[in-house]
Amino acid sequence: MTLQDHPESALFLTFEGIDFCGKSTQIARFYQRLLTLVPDALMLRDPGSNTLSEKIRRILLDPKQTGLHAWTELLLYEAARAQMVQEQILPALQQKQLVICDRFYDSTTAYQGYGRRLDLQKVETANRLGSCGLKPDLTFYIDLEPEIALLRKGKSHRVLDRLEQEGLEFQHRVRNGYLQIAGQEADRFLLIDGNRSIEEIQATIWQLFEPIWWSRRS
Repeated sequence: MTLQDHPESALFLTFEGIDFCGKSTQIARFYQRLLTLVPDALMLRDPGSNTLSEKIRRILLDPKQTGLHAWTELLLYEAARAQMVQEQILPALQQKQLVICDRFYDSTTAYQGYGRRLDLQKVETANRLGSCGLKPDLTFYIDLEPEIALLRKGKSHRVLDRLEQEGLEFQHRVRNGYLQIAGQEADRFLLIDGNRSIEEIQATIWQLFEPIWWSRRS
């Protein structure tokens, strides 16, 4: 299936942000509330969400993979994404389901393009291949200063993955990448202040989401 098979009544939402911005907390809360409105909504994570992509995810986030080249990293993300798009996202959209995803190709632009400083045009080309031409209808970007995220990281009691272990300078480059995307795609890429409480952020997300959802249903 291709992008042209995406029915207008279907909806594909993504959540983005730097590490420890609160993104995963917000998408989990959003999904639980969403199920009361859309019982067949599908939640995925990129990379992951199927057998092959989860195997690739383990390689990408393994702190022991110290020799993984940036271009290899990029292509592994795209391979995992392509499998998820073909196996799960496009079939769900074809059935007019609502799909939400924790990260998508904007993460690759921000992390590999800006964070790793790979050629942005080549990253964009790779993203088109990995997404199979699919573009999110709406992206919620939770913006947070890397210094605040670093404080949250310090309070974490779990083992940090390979990308979470990157330093403050790297996270600043990633955030700058996200802000560049926000400036270029303001209609799709919605910037949300991550400095507020969990409840305030969630309320903002719903305020942005509900009019779009009901307009699709009318």
